[in-house]
Amino acid sequence: MKKILTVLVVLLSSIALFAGGSSEGDADAGSGGYKDTITIGQGADVTSFDPHIGKETPAVAVTNHIFDTLVDTDPVTGEVVPQIAEKWEVVSPVEYRFFIRKGLKFHNGEDLTADDVKFSLDRAIASGSVSYIVDFIKEVKIEDDYTVLVTTKAPYGPTLRNLAVPFAGIVPKDYVTANPDGLKTKPIGSGPYKFVSWAQNDNVKLEAYADYYKGEPETKYLVFKIIPEASQRTIALETGELDISYDILVSDLKRIEQNKDLVLLEAPSLTCFYISFNMRKAPFDNQKVRQAINMAIDRQLLVDTVNSGTGAAADEIIAPAVFGYYSTGVWDYNPEKAKQLLAEAGYPNGFECSLWVNNNQSRVEMCQAIQEMLREIGITVKVEVMEFGTFISRSTAGEHDMGYFGWVTSTKDADYTYYSLEHSSQQGAPGNRSFIADPEVDRLVELGRTSADMDVRLDAYKNLALELKEIANNAPIIYTAITAGTNKAVEGFVLDPIGYHKLEGVKVAK
Repeated sequence: MKKILTVLVVLLSSIALFAGGSSEGDADAGSGGYKDTITIGQGADVTSFDPHIGKETPAVAVTNHIFDTLVDTDPVTGEVVPQIAEKWEVVSPVEYRFFIRKGLKFHNGEDLTADDVKFSLDRAIASGSVSYIVDFIKEVKIEDDYTVLVTTKAPYGPTLRNLAVPFAGIVPKDYVTANPDGLKTKPIGSGPYKFVSWAQNDNVKLEAYADYYKGEPETKYLVFKIIPEASQRTIALETGELDISYDILVSDLKRIEQNKDLVLLEAPSLTCFYISFNMRKAPFDNQKVRQAINMAIDRQLLVDTVNSGTGAAADEIIAPAVFGYYSTGVWDYNPEKAKQLLAEAGYPNGFECSLWVNNNQSRVEMCQAIQEMLREIGITVKVEVMEFGTFISRSTAGEHDMGYFGWVTSTKDADYTYYSLEHSSQQGAPGNRSFIADPEVDRLVELGRTSADMDVRLDAYKNLALELKEIANNAPIIYTAITAGTNKAVEGFVLDPIGYHKLEGVKVAK
């Protein structure tokens, strides 16, 4: 397998963006010989600008510039660092006191206080989309205008890391109370950039927030261009339409690497791509069918061919770098055994079904290769490609047979993934799109998330991994790399392994 560049190399590299098709980046360029606009290409549009709804990476790639969280994680060290809270103290195993920075203001001029923090966390807990990230919280108590006490239901190791996830963002109480759906299309936060405009399925424009507590961002405007076809993003990068392009097509990696005007950035990610079987539908309610499909997929061949040697065959839905990972071994490729299992399940001649995927070129190609592998054991698969938002909403409703998903363990802790993808309470929007509801799985997930003993947690996750391998409600396929291509004039960009790259310190030389 191709060697993946280390994060250290990535951190020594740079990235940037320029105005999407407009001329203002050249006409009104800032002082110091730098563009006033960075243009970024990404593969899908924002699903919602509301941080308590739009949790998908294409949404967060934009909204993490609009909203801040109580604490943050450093993309270089991975450590939890202050953000809206200038400091905190652990009062007891279930109590955390946060001291909010004084003088913070939202983009509409409203002061940010403890009232907004409590309102935001309570709102996130009540959200059907992101509650899993904060529902370990029992109560948020306001102690004074700039101090809150967060009490958890039980000792919870990842508390600070969960509060750093972008969809635990702090929103303005008064604005949201007056306009309950306002954040979906006209977001107001306290982050380094203000929302300017959204041309749906085309671009999003943000403007630097001059009163940001860390200081005004380096570049005045960010323009996120929506270009679903990865090959077209590469072309746009080559022609200068983009300063930076996210998620490079694997077949384009060498092409960018060999271009003297471009820089290729690549690092191990925390992402697993997997097939989720809808266990509410036959024949995917049959364990032997699910196991047969797992056995029929040659994951290493997919890595070597479709993914051009990048990434690694996956055995779990959490990546090896995540706390709580336990390797059960990649499924053996055994089509003859798969056929035997299908016959035992009552499908000696196979069956017909569909595999849903969003309109991302790399993901579609992966599904087409899997389609051919399943054909070998008698399963006729129709690959259905759809726009990202439609894919998410329809699979949330459980309309799919099989769906091809990507999941980032954003906190680097197994609870983030296992609770949302495997616990029976998280079916649908939170992430459990296999609709698994298994008492023993629930017990192990809950043990892993509530114990303060790291050894107990690791043992719970080991047993959980073994249990899920047997149930086979999902088929882990590949651990991918985070990639980006950039114009060599970009300065100050850090490739974040989580995938939520921050751009307030980035600038692009003319």
